[in-house]
Amino acid sequence: MSDAVLEWFDSHCHLQNEFGSPEGDGPVEPHADRLAATIARAAEAGVTRLVCVGTGATSSAEAVTLARSLRRPGGPAAAEGVAMWATVGLHPHDAVDGVDALDAVLDAELSTDLSADPGDRVVVGIGECGLDYHYDHSPRPVQREAFALQIELARRHDLALVIHTREAWDDTIDVLSAVGVPERTIIHCFTGGPDEARRCLDLGASLSFSGVVTFKNAQDVRDAAALCPSDRLLVETDSPFLTPVPHRGSPNEPARVPLVGAAIAVVKGMTTAEVAAITTANARTAFGI
Repeated sequence: MSDAVLEWFDSHCHLQNEFGSPEGDGPVEPHADRLAATIARAAEAGVTRLVCVGTGATSSAEAVTLARSLRRPGGPAAAEGVAMWATVGLHPHDAVDGVDALDAVLDAELSTDLSADPGDRVVVGIGECGLDYHYDHSPRPVQREAFALQIELARRHDLALVIHTREAWDDTIDVLSAVGVPERTIIHCFTGGPDEARRCLDLGASLSFSGVVTFKNAQDVRDAAALCPSDRLLVETDSPFLTPVPHRGSPNEPARVPLVGAAIAVVKGMTTAEVAAITTANARTAFGI
């Protein structure tokens, strides 16, 4: 069975760069040509389900618009057999902007989505949020406060929590434990080793693996994938970032999630088809769709 006929779920991508009119003026809408080509390549690769992730008020609003455009007959992102959802969140880099900046997006979307049938909802998660002590673009106390507030949002609205953590494992675990881990929590782009994996799994979180699992120097990540229970395993691209081998050096895109799945299959001793089926089912469960 070739990868092209498998169904894949890209649990984390950023397609907001497909926004903007060619002339740079007028209403912000998905750029039809770029977006259609990206979605078409994803569909050809069997990637039929995607979650577009927000990192601030603007990008979250764009993610929602993008997901809605995919559902609109004749819309610029419409593609038969491909479905997209969105998250609303504040990245730790931009924690200084304050979680209040998300209120307008959440008020507009959650009032509609949470009264809808789960399968019809557009907003399915809060995040990506968390802690990034590698760059420290926002002060660490501000990052922790913004993270805690978004954990509370996920719990209050019964949405998935999508976590970004880099060089901040202890504080990430501490904040989660203090506030309370949402029932559906995802460690996005997991880049720890077996020890960090066990700590996250003990909290009840799922682990989402990106193209990093294909990198030569990422044996710890592969070891973590090998021990991750099959029912807690997700795959993602984090596109346009973290392009998997052998395409490093070019922008990433959802069509490349099968490469991540194939790498996972090797370390877990599974077939690629098994990984596709398992991770797709897990993503549906994790996002409640």
